[in-house]
Amino acid sequence: MNFKDKVILVTGGTGSFGHQFIAEILAHHEPRKVIVFSRDELKQYEMRQRFPEHRFPQLRFFIGDVRDRERLYRAFDGVDVVVHAAALKHVPICEYNPLEAVKTNIIGASNIIDAAIDRNVAKVIALSTDKAANPVNLYGATKLCSDKLFVAANHYSGHHKTEFSVVRYGNVVGSRGSVVPFFQQKRASGTIPITDPRMTRFWITLDQGVDFVLKSFNRMRGGEVFVPKIPSMTIMELAKAVAPDCQTEIVGIRPGEKLHETMVTPDDARNTYEYDDYFAIVPDYRDWDREAFARETGGRAVPEGFAYSSDSNDHWLSAADLEAMLRRPTALAGQIERV
Repeated sequence: MNFKDKVILVTGGTGSFGHQFIAEILAHHEPRKVIVFSRDELKQYEMRQRFPEHRFPQLRFFIGDVRDRERLYRAFDGVDVVVHAAALKHVPICEYNPLEAVKTNIIGASNIIDAAIDRNVAKVIALSTDKAANPVNLYGATKLCSDKLFVAANHYSGHHKTEFSVVRYGNVVGSRGSVVPFFQQKRASGTIPITDPRMTRFWITLDQGVDFVLKSFNRMRGGEVFVPKIPSMTIMELAKAVAPDCQTEIVGIRPGEKLHETMVTPDDARNTYEYDDYFAIVPDYRDWDREAFARETGGRAVPEGFAYSSDSNDHWLSAADLEAMLRRPTALAGQIERV
């Protein structure tokens, strides 16, 4: 998709993904306007310092909450493209505040869909999580429901022709609230808490996540869940990479956690197509022509019972790989300088 002269809105735009996505868009895609939609005025103030108005006059900031349907209708006026990144995503906090997670992650998704259709937005991509596949915690369950809402929205956009798709990926290295900065903070104590030494997770860098979302805008027809092929890592290798001189202490799995994460489940396999660097889960609808989709996109149907899981992945990160990723300077600063 050509973003030149387009109006782009990012919900949750002051988060880690939002910062990186907006820097990339401003540096390389010449949008007419980029709207940051979020509810935290302090984070918006701090983001304005990083993207000063005299250098980025096309950047706008809207205070608002995805729970507020009327505010979304105002913010979406004239918008061409929406990236929905706003969510309550901290697993224990969602477990303790379940209705708040439902209001933001499910009701908020419904509000996004209605506003996008009624305001004639062309394309919407919603960010999901590996925890939405076979969820065992409330966060994953709300994101699965959100994914289903966005996929189904393609059937009732009517003459507005708004297209909705979902991007699902794993843990982001170094993002706020992730285990990597947590382990880095714990290094001073000399002991790293480990929930279970068998635990594995998918990992992706922030710039890889942004790049995958941008590519998904070009690939989407409406209704797909796009899943990148990314490496896995054990929690013990992660601790070794982040804090090699520290001891480890087994503290047990937290409520709502899995030993391993899955991004394509065996039940999704019958609707999943494989490509060189990603999978696409297509809607299970009678009017979706899978043969035509596979032929036109070059997709290969995965075998019956296939699963894409962090413990059976054929691509693994070593401690040295992760160390190299953590040493690599963030692309954000460089992209800001190039604008």
